[in-house]
Amino acid sequence: MRILVVEDDIQIADMLAEALTSRQYVVDIAHDGEMAWQCMETSDPQLILLDVTLPKLNGIFFCQQLRRRPSNVPVLMLTARDSVSDKVMGLDAGADAYMVKPFDLDELLAQVRALLRRGNAVMQSDLQWDRLTLNPSTFEVKYNGEPVLLTPKEFKVLELLMINGRRVLSRPGMIERLWSSNDVPTEDAVKAHIRTIRQKLKSAGSPEDLIETVHGLGYRMKQVDE
Repeated sequence: MRILVVEDDIQIADMLAEALTSRQYVVDIAHDGEMAWQCMETSDPQLILLDVTLPKLNGIFFCQQLRRRPSNVPVLMLTARDSVSDKVMGLDAGADAYMVKPFDLDELLAQVRALLRRGNAVMQSDLQWDRLTLNPSTFEVKYNGEPVLLTPKEFKVLELLMINGRRVLSRPGMIERLWSSNDVPTEDAVKAHIRTIRQKLKSAGSPEDLIETVHGLGYRMKQVDE
C-alpha cells in the first residue's frame, strides 16, 4: 500500500517514513502543500498523513481541495493544535481522523491500519493462483503447501502480479506501484526480483514459467489449466 506523508518537519517526516516502510508500506514524502499536489498527480496513494501547518499550501486548504476533486483517499490529519474548534475545522475540511502532536507511534500505526481497512485498501483474504497461495495479512507464501520465503519487496512484487493475474504489468508500472518516488530502482532491479522469485517458487515445486515474460511488454501470471 502507498502512503503519502505531508510534513514540513523533516525529522518527523523521516521518522514516519521509517516506521511505515519497516511495515512494508511504500512511502512518498512531501514537505509542503504544493509538493504534495505534485505527488498526487504522479502517484496513487491509498492514505495521506497530512500536517496542518504547511508552507505554500496549508493542510486545511489542501484537504478541502482534495475533496473537491472528488477523492475518497483517507486523510489522517496531524497537528499541534488540540482545541475542539481546530479538530472540527480539520474534520469539516474532509479529514477522516485527527491526531495531536506529539503522538504515540503505535496509536498512529493503529489509525493507519484502521483507515486502510475502511478504504478497502487492505486485502484480508488469501490470494490463490493454481497451487500458489499468498496471505497478505501474515506475509506467508506457499506453493502446494510448501513455504516460500520471500523478502518484503519480493512479496509485494508477487502480490501485485497475483492481484492482476493475466493482466500484463510493465516494469515501469511495477516501479510506480511498489517503490516510493525517493527510492526509484532501475528496471534491471525489477528483472532481478522476478528472477529470484521464480527461483524460489521453482525450489518449492512450481513450473519455472509460473510468472510469464511477455516480451517487450512486461510480466503476468501463467494461464491456469481448467
